[in-house]
Amino acid sequence: MKKREFLKTSAILGAGTVLAPSIATSCMNSAAQTGATASLVSRGEDGTYLQPELGYAFDALEPYVDARTMEIHYTKHHAGYTSKFNAALEQADLHPTDIYSLFKTVSTLGASVRNNGGGYFNHNLYWKFMSPDGGGEPEGKLAEAIAKDFGSFAQFKDLFSATAGSHFGSGWAWLLLGDDGKLQVTSLPNQDNPLMDLSPVKGTPILNIDVWEHAYYLKHQNVRKDYIDAYWNVINWKFAGSLYDEAVG
Repeated sequence: MKKREFLKTSAILGAGTVLAPSIATSCMNSAAQTGATASLVSRGEDGTYLQPELGYAFDALEPYVDARTMEIHYTKHHAGYTSKFNAALEQADLHPTDIYSLFKTVSTLGASVRNNGGGYFNHNLYWKFMSPDGGGEPEGKLAEAIAKDFGSFAQFKDLFSATAGSHFGSGWAWLLLGDDGKLQVTSLPNQDNPLMDLSPVKGTPILNIDVWEHAYYLKHQNVRKDYIDAYWNVINWKFAGSLYDEAVG
């Protein structure tokens, strides 16, 4: 990608503008060519990664997630990860590349690719995991699996909240489907995720929550627990269930 083209794309993403479908294509896990996974990663015609559309207004998750936090988080933090990820790939001569394949060897690609690639992808998931119509409990296969692997939804909720609340420093809490076919809850530092080869716990992401302070500090200051409690009111269980259904076939 030429520098002038890259800067132009970065400026568009920084403004949070949605790119038209005619100039964007979807990139997905080769194991899942359609459905929920296909919406997670967008690519330009030149192979560069694009910041996906948020899908709802900045104030749509009020009162649980405030509009100002959403705006800054999406247009500054996520847009920044997107542009820096593309720059890191360009510098390493890795454009174009499939992000899922990249994560399988990310430990060999340097801190910039790891951190910004994780920041890009983890936020792509995070926005999808929230909805103005969210909350409640999952249904279908995911609900059954949660009850089987954690005892009940209430027990899972307590574990996920405790894991997110006790994570030291910046990072993410995850619900993932492990290679053994069982659901697990874990937390990972910074912008790491369970798809990365260096993750101590590997699997398919089913749900995440951002516990970096920029995700909640404007509204909740240092009380991370209040942010986590609010998150349960906006979780898009339909999307999480779609990811689970695709993962188990």
